Amino acid sequence: MDLRALRYFEAVYEKRSISAAARACYVAQPSISAAIQQLESTLETQLFVRHAKGVLPTEAGERLYPLARKLTGEARAIRALFVDKPTAEPFRLGLMRSPGVERLSLWLKELTTRQPQLELTLVNAEEPCDARIIDAGELADGELFQPLWLDRYQLALPVGHPLSLREGVSITDLAELPFINRQPCHALARLREAMDRRGVRFLPRANIRTLEYALGLVAAGVGAALVPDWESTRARNDLQLRAFDDIELERQVGLAYAGQQTGSPVLPVLLQLCREQWQNPTA
Repeated sequence: MDLRALRYFEAVYEKRSISAAARACYVAQPSISAAIQQLESTLETQLFVRHAKGVLPTEAGERLYPLARKLTGEARAIRALFVDKPTAEPFRLGLMRSPGVERLSLWLKELTTRQPQLELTLVNAEEPCDARIIDAGELADGELFQPLWLDRYQLALPVGHPLSLREGVSITDLAELPFINRQPCHALARLREAMDRRGVRFLPRANIRTLEYALGLVAAGVGAALVPDWESTRARNDLQLRAFDDIELERQVGLAYAGQQTGSPVLPVLLQLCREQWQNPTA
């Protein structure tokens, strides 16, 4: 059985998309489609079902995936026996507070795939590092910036809250609203400036620093909070999100790095990953 076809099958299974698998494997979409058709012909069964947003594995596809992973993993192990081990490439990456664990993990997984000899150390964005994932507003003098994600903010409400019955909310709706105050948060600072101009005050119920606690407190019914509209946030069923009708709150997150590059082979890979994500945010 063709190991390349199995690798393409794995990519489609994991990405749930022919086009996303093609990008991950650095090949054209027809190559991925042809490989899947070859496998289906060899096995005499359908492996995926197409739908409007991509593909879903059939029962046969679900059975094949762990077997394919085992075969391709063994093939990589065999090759590794006869290839000199590359020298580890250390790289310190600074991370802002609450970058989004799920999306960051997927992004770092792609980085380690493209740079297999990478020895990555994650530190706080304020610590010495080779590059930083930060809010654009935190860029230091002498740093260059490559955008990565654009985060839009919405109001998170406990399930069943009266404001959740509306399609959108306004700044005046925040008057005396029990609120989870999270600092630092540039979007919240902008919201509070707009509230001050209108003479609106919310009712602080908690002062915290992490997004995870903010979401947990909202879900527990303690109060509302301003949170980024991430896919993982939208997927929660223990809170409800509502957009503002009268203000747009967003932040640009990206890679900050020194203007004079150190020559690390990791940085160009990081920059390319950021450019791809920024140009194709649904990837």
